[in-house]
Amino acid sequence: MNRIEVLRKYIDEMLINMVDSEERRCAYLHLYGVSHLCTLIALKRGENAELATMAGMLHDIYSYSKMDSKDHAHKGASMAREILNALKITNEAETELICSAIYTHSEKEVIHSSFNEILIDADVFQHCLYNPLFEIMPHEKDRYEKLKREFGLS
Repeated sequence: MNRIEVLRKYIDEMLINMVDSEERRCAYLHLYGVSHLCTLIALKRGENAELATMAGMLHDIYSYSKMDSKDHAHKGASMAREILNALKITNEAETELICSAIYTHSEKEVIHSSFNEILIDADVFQHCLYNPLFEIMPHEKDRYEKLKREFGLS
C-alpha cells in the first residue's frame, strides 16, 4: 500500500468538492507545493520523507475544508489525526509526529524539532516561491533567507 497515494486520494476528493474554484486552485497549489517541498527538505536533511510529505498534504486541511483559517494549525492537527486514524495508514507514533508538525507550523519565529522544522520551512518556501514578485512577509523573511542559503540559491 502506498500511503501517500491513499492520503492524496482522500485530499483530492475533499478538494474537488470545494465550491469556490479560486479557493480550490489555491488549495491544490499550496497543499501539493508544501508537500513536495517537505519531501525535498526531508531528503536534504536526512529525515523521514514519506511522513514529511504526508504532513505537507495535511497541514492546512482545516483551513480549506472549513474555509476558516482561525487557529487552523491547532484545529488542523486534530482534523489530521482523525483523517489518519480513519484511513489507518499510520501507526500511533507516526500520527503523533505528523500532527505535532501540523500543530506548530504557524509558529514561524520559534525553532521546533527537526521534523517540525521541515513543515514550517516548506510552508515558508512555498509562500515565497509562489510568485517571486510578491513581497516576502516579515515573519518569513529570515527563514526564507536561510532556506536559500541551505539550497545554494543565494
